[in-house]
Amino acid sequence: MQASKVDRVKSSKTRRVFLVASYISDWVILVVAAAVGYVLGNITPNRRPFNLDDREISFPLSPKETVTTTVLVLVSVVAPVAVVFLVCLIFVPGPTTPKGIPRALRWRRKLWELHIGWLSLALSVVGAWFITSSMKNLFGKPRPDLLARCQPDLSRAASYLVGGFRDGFQDGQLVSAAICRNTDKATLDEGFRSFPSGHSSISAAGLIYLSLFVASKFAIAIPFLAPARDHETDLQLSAFPSRSFVDPAASSLTQLGSRAIEDPATGCTSHHTTVSAVRRRAAAPPLYLLVIAIIPFFAAIFIASTRWYDFRHHGFDILFGFGIGTVTAFFSFRYYHLPIRQGAGWAWGPRNEEKAFWAGLGSQSYATCKRLDTWAGEGRGVV
Repeated sequence: MQASKVDRVKSSKTRRVFLVASYISDWVILVVAAAVGYVLGNITPNRRPFNLDDREISFPLSPKETVTTTVLVLVSVVAPVAVVFLVCLIFVPGPTTPKGIPRALRWRRKLWELHIGWLSLALSVVGAWFITSSMKNLFGKPRPDLLARCQPDLSRAASYLVGGFRDGFQDGQLVSAAICRNTDKATLDEGFRSFPSGHSSISAAGLIYLSLFVASKFAIAIPFLAPARDHETDLQLSAFPSRSFVDPAASSLTQLGSRAIEDPATGCTSHHTTVSAVRRRAAAPPLYLLVIAIIPFFAAIFIASTRWYDFRHHGFDILFGFGIGTVTAFFSFRYYHLPIRQGAGWAWGPRNEEKAFWAGLGSQSYATCKRLDTWAGEGRGVV
């Protein structure tokens, strides 16, 4: 009997090690992806042929950028990291936590939310960085200031023609990058990295994710009418539902399965009740919270806009880059967090220890144990 107990303890520790290792592997993958993105972003781009009379690439080379790469990283990466840290440190697990919860459990929840907050932020930024870096050099699209960077040898333009008719109009002729007299390789290479905009994608990935994170943690969402469900309360949205206390002597609203409209003692209305007035099911959050949540979003728009009036990118390049960052931000947030309107600000829980690296075919969730998957299969019958 004692040996069996020891074996179970060892097995449990082994599964926990696998669980921790699975999340470490998430970080390792992101670090590798970031490194690969850096390498891809520094190889010589495909220098696309261009027209010397193209007004879209005839803008001057601005000596200073409104938002430098350093500022971009500080605002779009470092600042979100700091905000996520402060929010998780100060506001998690929140006022819904039942009294008497041990301090250790509170800190475990804080650390879990912090870990997931940083992990999903990293997924968003690294995803946008990897996609953008790999596309820039592949397409090699000229920037609006290419001719200023290139300093073309106009006296020998005819010898560099690679497209159009040699004796035709200049508007139909394309020249190769070999016409450029600028010997600064770094400056010239940057002239062919216009699509998509890296500033736009990174700022959107980091700052839109931050807006979603803040909105989630502070319950900032457009009010909605949730479908009424019997025999259900909001206890499942608590930080520690297994330790929530229901007082048998309290009013009917606090009882599981209650259909009361309002608790006379507190005046509180149940969110999922089927009898209460529709107008009492939800309310708009204070407007100052909405302002706080959208500030990062507007900051991302400003950073992307600077690439237009600094003559660094064409309009489509900026919009496409911003779209990349927006998609990675939304995907990364939902990959690790519950929906904003219904998730009470929580991240998804950890994977089940038995499915740390692999759930297998037929499994419905990485959060359930394999035993439940087997029972579910038996309940449906075998074909």
